[in-house]
Amino acid sequence: MKISFKKTYRFAVISALYISLFSTIFVMLLVTMVFKYTPKSIFLFGAIFLFFIYTFSFIVIQYRVERFIYRRVKKIYDDVSLLESSSFINQPITTDMETLTQEMKKFATGKKLEIEMLKVREEYRREFLGNVSHELKTPLFTVQGYISTLLDGAMDDKIIRKKYLKRAEKGVERLIYIVEDLDMITKLEVGDLNLEFSEFDIVELIQNVFDLLEMKADKKKITLAFENYHIQPIFVKGDKDKLQQVVENLIVNSIKYGKEGGLTEVSVINLTKKKVLVRITDNGEGIEKQNLPRIFERFYRVNKSGSRSEGGSGLGLAIVKHIIEAHKEKIYVESEFGIGSEFSFTMTKAKLNIS
Repeated sequence: MKISFKKTYRFAVISALYISLFSTIFVMLLVTMVFKYTPKSIFLFGAIFLFFIYTFSFIVIQYRVERFIYRRVKKIYDDVSLLESSSFINQPITTDMETLTQEMKKFATGKKLEIEMLKVREEYRREFLGNVSHELKTPLFTVQGYISTLLDGAMDDKIIRKKYLKRAEKGVERLIYIVEDLDMITKLEVGDLNLEFSEFDIVELIQNVFDLLEMKADKKKITLAFENYHIQPIFVKGDKDKLQQVVENLIVNSIKYGKEGGLTEVSVINLTKKKVLVRITDNGEGIEKQNLPRIFERFYRVNKSGSRSEGGSGLGLAIVKHIIEAHKEKIYVESEFGIGSEFSFTMTKAKLNIS
């Protein structure tokens, strides 16, 4: 660490003043008692003596401060610099104890926060690795089980062979689905996924998603509808394919956690001259309050058991969040357990909509 001293002269100035005043008064009294000098001569002698004794005291005290205190304070800075604190490296060393105490307190507080953050990240890392392992393990074991059964003799039966190969193929497709989603999130996080912006009708895009998910919704007798049946075309600017994935993931989520015979409504609201809000509301099981802050985490599932039976990679909401943030937009969630959930996100209007 490069050492530069931020010298403090206050201690030496005050200490030298006390010493010189005391010494001068004592010497003047002694001279007055021993020698019979005129008051003017005594005053002149006292002034000269005061100057020299003050200068001498200041130099000695300041030198001792540099040699005695600075050396020990430097040792503290050197020890701290081993921790590679950016707040101490290449900073001037101060001998002012109040300043040093404040800097050390600030340093200790910062390190405490760093340690707490590292603990949180380590816990998240362990949980994430556990979730990845679980998500990949299930389809892998499924594929392995069917292939092992075929190798053990079931391959001779054409009907069983075809059925087991189809099931193994579905397991492989699920693995590919999870890996592709992980790859997309990684690219979004590091900024490698290039967005292709265009102007398109968000209402038409939502209707296309309805058509795509109609059969999936029918299995649970869930109705997909616009809140306003007479909604007019609204053009927005963004990556159409990625935003379709956002809408699709949110609606799939509402179907997955929706009640039998429930309703999923989508509305597009004009917020300002430049922004619209896309809102997706359902009357499903809802999300408990303690789970809301974590629902956009990778592989985090509100329902640890039931949701896996519904399929999916466990990355849907994480992908949604990253895509919306890549567009420099905001996403919101409101939910009440047992009543339903509402996900909404903002979009920028196309120029032809801005009046």
